[in-house]
Amino acid sequence: MNPDEMSRRRSGILREMGLAPLWKLRSEVQSAPVSLAQPKSSAVETSLPTAVDQRAGAIAAMGWEELRASVAACRACELCQARKQAVLGVGDLSPDWLFVGEGPGAEEDQRGEPFVGQAGKLLDAMLAAIGLQRGRNVYIANTVKCRPPANRTPTPAETAACWPYLERQIALLKPKLIVALGKPAAQTLLQKEVKVGEARGRLFEHNGIPLIVTYHPAYLLRTLQDKAKAWEDLCFARASMRKLQV
Repeated sequence: MNPDEMSRRRSGILREMGLAPLWKLRSEVQSAPVSLAQPKSSAVETSLPTAVDQRAGAIAAMGWEELRASVAACRACELCQARKQAVLGVGDLSPDWLFVGEGPGAEEDQRGEPFVGQAGKLLDAMLAAIGLQRGRNVYIANTVKCRPPANRTPTPAETAACWPYLERQIALLKPKLIVALGKPAAQTLLQKEVKVGEARGRLFEHNGIPLIVTYHPAYLLRTLQDKAKAWEDLCFARASMRKLQV
C-alpha cells in the first residue's frame, strides 16, 4: 500500500470514530461569516423575566395596604394550606428598631400577631430590659408569614417565597438597627450560612442597615443558661443604637 492510500485509509477511520480533524483552507476560514449573536430563541428567553422575578418586582412596589392584602391572600408556598391567617408583623411603622424572628406559632396563627405566646412574653421582657416597648419605636416581623406545621423550621423554599415580603417591609420601615432573632432569621437577612454562637457580638449589615444576631426567645425558653448571653447581646444592641442616634 502506497503512502497516499495509507493516509486516506487512516483519515477514513478517524472520521468514522468522530476524531477526524476539521482542517480548512485559510481562504475558507477567512471568508466564513462569524456571528457572535445568541440564537434567537435564547435571546428571547433571557430577556423575559421569570414569574418569580415578576412577583418580587410587584411586591417591591407595594405600599402597606397592598402588602397586607397580598400577604393575606398569598398562596406562594405550602404553608398557606394549614394556616388560619397570615401574620405580616406589628409595631411602629417608622421605627428605629426592627426585630425579626422565624415564623408564627399556634397563638400567633390564631391571633394574627407575631410573638404573642410564651416566646412573645419573653421578647417583651427583653425589650423592657433595654427600655423598649412593643409598638413604640419597635417593629416585629418574621421571615415567614404563615405558621410552619408543628412549629418546625421553615424550608428554604418557604423562606424564599416570603423573602420579597420581608424585603419590602424593611424598605418601608427604614429601621436604624435590625436584630435577627435566631438562626433562620439571621440566615435569611444575611443570605448566608450563620451560626448564632459565632455571630454574636458582631455588627453585620443588611442593605446598609446595621444588623445584630442573637438567640430566638423560644430557644432561650429551652436553654436557660444562654439567657445571660442574650442579655449581653441586648446590651451590645443598645450601645450600637446609641452610636447610631448621635
